[in-house]
Amino acid sequence: MDFKRLIEKALESREKAYVPYSKFKVGAAVLFEDDNIYTGCNIENASFGATNCAERTAIFKGISEGNRIIKAIAIVGDIRTYTTPCGICRQVISEFVEDENTPIILIKNKEDYIVKTFGEVMPGAFTKKDLEN
Repeated sequence: MDFKRLIEKALESREKAYVPYSKFKVGAAVLFEDDNIYTGCNIENASFGATNCAERTAIFKGISEGNRIIKAIAIVGDIRTYTTPCGICRQVISEFVEDENTPIILIKNKEDYIVKTFGEVMPGAFTKKDLEN
């Protein structure tokens, strides 16, 4: 799978972040089963609990368009290190990844990124499959 477009979209989304409090910009791009890429940035709020992460913004956009399966997700935060999803985002991602092998691309810049699987990022995830039975 070529991640170039996904990486570019995540980097573009990072620049749209609304972060007046933390100054920590995050961008995400999610490839869904419809082969469209949905993007998101983090959006802060004076009431910190009302803040939304980039990953969830992108995922919710894709879900609201009728998608249910994440094929890959790219995330960029601090461009000096790889930014991984927070715990809440990992749980939301777990709801929609097809399986533990779904690629999670952690980005510093267009040329510097690593690819992990969802299983590596969140081993032993509690998923909807745990509720079946």
